Amino acid sequence: MGTGLTVVKCGGTAEVRAEAVCAGVACLVREKRPVVLVHGGSATVTELAGRLGVPLGELVAPDGTVSRRTDPATLEVVTLALAGKAKPALLLELARFGVPAVGLTGLDAGLLRARRKTALRTVVDGRTVVVRDDRSGRLTSVATPLLHALLAEGMVPVLSPPALAEDGLPVNVNADRVAAAVAAALDASRLVLLTGAPGVLADSADPGSLRARYQVGDGRDPAVGGGMTVKITAAREALEAGVGDVRIADGRFTDTVADALDGLGGTRIVGAETTRRTPR
Repeated sequence: MGTGLTVVKCGGTAEVRAEAVCAGVACLVREKRPVVLVHGGSATVTELAGRLGVPLGELVAPDGTVSRRTDPATLEVVTLALAGKAKPALLLELARFGVPAVGLTGLDAGLLRARRKTALRTVVDGRTVVVRDDRSGRLTSVATPLLHALLAEGMVPVLSPPALAEDGLPVNVNADRVAAAVAAALDASRLVLLTGAPGVLADSADPGSLRARYQVGDGRDPAVGGGMTVKITAAREALEAGVGDVRIADGRFTDTVADALDGLGGTRIVGAETTRRTPR
């Protein structure tokens, strides 16, 4: 039946409100329900890169998937933005609610391990080229002892990329997939991915077209695109690992966050009937 743990992913877009997310986390803590908060910081990365004069690029895979280009300079910006600005802002907000929290990156105690993507294909001017100096990676493992110790002391771990690669250097990893992997490693009962939208929409241009339930399949849903694609992937990975309740929900308002953390609201993601494992 799982541990009763909730893993919350705070989206990094400007629309997601840290105060709403932290208020929801505080409610769980007051109810003695353990929680881990994972965060990204795309808006903070963009803002800091502009201030530092570091150009940001994108990689467009042959299938059309767009990801951040993480050259060495961008990785420095990502690390500074997440560990030096986004995370302290969340810790301060949690402190305002009286929540004891500890800020961590994947480098602390080797929490997140990843395999660096040594060759990435990207489309440039209609031609597919190979990029070999990217510092992004695919998560391979989550070390749980430190997280268990903090949770046992009533602390809220606040975790973000980067991760530690096999060459001993940091790599950027996707925070949604980090949240899914953490939920799986800790035998969490619930994973909630909070974003700047009500959830999964039937029509991305219509906020009122919220799907209360979304079943993941083997193929790509043409109605789902942009940043929602990787959230669906992360949700599927969590379900396949046995996390019983996986939701993509609105991180912009206190009420919508509270509903999602109580197992209501947003979009509940379910696996294909033929592949779904028994929920924990």
